Amino acid sequence: MSLREDAWYFNPSPRTWLPPVPRAKAFHARLPGYAPTPLVDAPELAAMLGVGRVLIKDESARFDLGAFKILGAIWACFEALAAESGYAGPPDLEALRGHLASHASPDGAAFTLVTATDGNHGRAVARSARLVGLPAVIFLPRDVPAAVLDRIEAEDAAITIVGADYDGAVAAAKAFVAAGSGRLLIQDMGWSGYEQIPDRIVEGYLTLTAEIDEQAASLGVDGIDLVATGLGNGTFGQAVVRHFRGTGRKRRTRVLGVEPDTAACLLASLRAGRMITVPTSTTIANGLNCGTPSSTGWPWLRDGLSAAVAVSDDDLRAAIAALAKVGVASGPSGCAALAGLTAALTEPSRRSQLGIEATSVVVAVSTEGPIPGVTG
Repeated sequence: MSLREDAWYFNPSPRTWLPPVPRAKAFHARLPGYAPTPLVDAPELAAMLGVGRVLIKDESARFDLGAFKILGAIWACFEALAAESGYAGPPDLEALRGHLASHASPDGAAFTLVTATDGNHGRAVARSARLVGLPAVIFLPRDVPAAVLDRIEAEDAAITIVGADYDGAVAAAKAFVAAGSGRLLIQDMGWSGYEQIPDRIVEGYLTLTAEIDEQAASLGVDGIDLVATGLGNGTFGQAVVRHFRGTGRKRRTRVLGVEPDTAACLLASLRAGRMITVPTSTTIANGLNCGTPSSTGWPWLRDGLSAAVAVSDDDLRAAIAALAKVGVASGPSGCAALAGLTAALTEPSRRSQLGIEATSVVVAVSTEGPIPGVTG
């Protein structure tokens, strides 16, 4: 695989933090249908990449939504609604639903959940709203695949398509919330003055990272050398860095962030040394098609990522096929982690920078399952 110099960033001295506390994990465990998603041992991929083990965290089985986003969205929705409604009970979704129903006006629900999305996050917010008996309004950028729209509409959400990119959809959602009462913005992206909800979303994602450690240990793995994940605006990347760059781990774990080369805002920001916005264009990885990093995630990624790489749609398609051969059904954004690992570990100088050897253990987070018609 040929790798352009400007498609790579390496940090020789990423920092560490005190390990986070997964506050949302007990809450998630109470949700109907919760179970840890599989961590798949893939010796064929280990042989392909020349490492000791490759473990794939397969999020296609997360509830019935086929993506990890619900973990962050539902925890942030719970926390926001509890604060706004005065709910002081246990962290239990059914109890919150009863509280909200008892406080609803004769005209309907007191709150509407709102977000902008290019895919799975919007569906997760819509599902969260439905579970607590509230309406949801979802803003989407232009050119979102029809299958993505259909999935969100199936959650009984109201959809508004904006004639702009993802950043434009976020701006439209913000304006809609500001124009009415009872509208709560549940956005997986931070900016000045909007930090609490994105931080709660990150807390929700820590359930996934905690599962990886527990499952790796059950497979006899005594330490993870490298974790790769796709990066959109960086909120999930923040959770991965917070967890795997925590102090006290058995082995130093490096973190590789992966973006589509048509929307590599974090790679560009890392190379510039400051947060910048980049123009985006169409990619099959619509869930990663973001032009501006999250301000809440940026400091963590700037200081904690070991490396970042941009991959092409052809690289993503190859990764989907490689995952399918080991029994993992991955989508065009979910496969980014393996595409990035392939781009990094098959290039000798990049592999050397990451310190990866023939005995190393690497993890790729496949963040979503297939989306019909979005892999061509």
